[in-house]
Amino acid sequence: MSSYRTILYGTDGPIARVTLNRPDELNTIVAPMPDEVEDAVNTAVRDESVKVIILRGAGRAFCAGYNFAGGFGYGELFSTDGRWDPGKDMIYTTSQATSPHQKFMSIWRSPKPVIAQVHGWCVGGGSDYALCADLVIASEDAQIGTPYSRVWGAYLSGMWIYRLGLTRAKYYALTGEPLSAVDAKQYGLVSKLTTAGAALQAAHGLARRIAANAPLALARVKEVLRETQGLNDTEAFARQAENAHGLLDSEDAHEGALAFAEKRAPVWRGR
Repeated sequence: MSSYRTILYGTDGPIARVTLNRPDELNTIVAPMPDEVEDAVNTAVRDESVKVIILRGAGRAFCAGYNFAGGFGYGELFSTDGRWDPGKDMIYTTSQATSPHQKFMSIWRSPKPVIAQVHGWCVGGGSDYALCADLVIASEDAQIGTPYSRVWGAYLSGMWIYRLGLTRAKYYALTGEPLSAVDAKQYGLVSKLTTAGAALQAAHGLARRIAANAPLALARVKEVLRETQGLNDTEAFARQAENAHGLLDSEDAHEGALAFAEKRAPVWRGR
């Protein structure tokens, strides 16, 4: 997509910034926002100069979830006239071509690190955006929640269970209560907590530190951490060895060792 209706995309050196841009509506999700986020993430992934992606929201909130007015803007894809349609339900939640939920997962699937910079409301589908990121930088005014038991019904992203664990995910899903930024930091959901207004600067600082590392290694680290979750130690070490095998013969691996020996900054080439 050459232009976007619901987001902004730009780059600053090795950092790509994807900004949800419906500030007057608290960046609530309507079509085509999930498609545009997916397109922007893929644009950053294809850009060899980009090393890290920051996802943020314009205005006073990160994202207040789906906009419930007008059927989410997905029309016949979602509407069932009040009757459960198992075919539509499956397609809507699982198809990478049509499901807005699966388009969120482009953030999770990105081989490049993604940082969510969260402030204000981050609830419902907005929490999916944040939970799909690798790291979350939140300001102290952030509220992160999954309020569907109060509003709509059964939808709950598996990312809540993956990131918070079953016990905490049950508590917040059943009560509909949001986590404060302080609690989110205590539970390990938030990587760094900042004062109000300082999260963007902190996110850029973290992004630049990550961007200084080897791009091949960053992608492999993400892959290993994602694929070894829940494996026993033998399985995890075997999977790690598979990932390291090709990496050790890369130009960047040789450059990293040489730069360390010569006490200079490495020049990464991504190969």
